[in-house]
Amino acid sequence: MSNTNTQVEKLKVGDAVPHFSLPNEKGEIVSRESLLGKKYILFFYPKDDSPGCTKEACSLRDNFKIFKKHGYEIYGVSPDKEKKHQKFIDKYEFQFSLLADTEKEMINTFGYWGPKKFMGREIVGVYRTTTVIDEKGEIIAIIDKVKTKEHAQQLIDALGL
Repeated sequence: MSNTNTQVEKLKVGDAVPHFSLPNEKGEIVSRESLLGKKYILFFYPKDDSPGCTKEACSLRDNFKIFKKHGYEIYGVSPDKEKKHQKFIDKYEFQFSLLADTEKEMINTFGYWGPKKFMGREIVGVYRTTTVIDEKGEIIAIIDKVKTKEHAQQLIDALGL
């Protein structure tokens, strides 16, 4: 019998990005292999269209040109389904894709699922975390104390852009 509460060790800067393969909002598969040779940002968030997640995604949207100019692609990752992702993108005019991790496989592999405090209660959910990967598939930055409204600035500072 396996223990579903087993905490996977979180990734660290310098680690190779683990294998992942998920559909985006259009059903197109995005994987570690398809992104090899590209620089990209993965922001893990709990839920489309919730207040904090909307602020975080809009912060990235509003600063998208800065990341694009420096060669970064951006992907959001949450347990929401493809259709919900498309509605979220359409509503806020995001220029980036959102990956549907409905089984939480990638979220678990990265170590971003587990117990956390929310409004004074302990719940189990996605740890709001952003991971930056270089062209070789190596993690070059991790932000685990995401400030939703200022998230783009946190990334700009972390990457020296």
